[in-house]
Amino acid sequence: MILAKLFSSGDKLVGFEISGHSGYAEEGSDIICASVSSCAYMVVNTVTDVYHIDADIELRDGFLKLLVPVSRAGELQKLFSGFELHLKALAEDYKSFLKAENEIINK
Repeated sequence: MILAKLFSSGDKLVGFEISGHSGYAEEGSDIICASVSSCAYMVVNTVTDVYHIDADIELRDGFLKLLVPVSRAGELQKLFSGFELHLKALAEDYKSFLKAENEIINK
């Protein structure tokens, strides 16, 4: 199962962490993994290459984490909110393969 955590600090979304594998289908044919990965990479690339924000990023097999400075989070709320809606819709449709939850962090 994929676990997607959406991080908030105060009233702002400041990042996310995605871990695991959905197990929906074989590697290369897994539409859930592809959907989550594609959307997550789009968010990371937008944050770093469009907004030019120096974010904390951690990437390894089955794991991606992005945290932005709270001071820059305000300008990313629409992007993060769209990402949250996308993940939660996928999680609703594929409950056995993806869980999306919010987590408050102190940053």
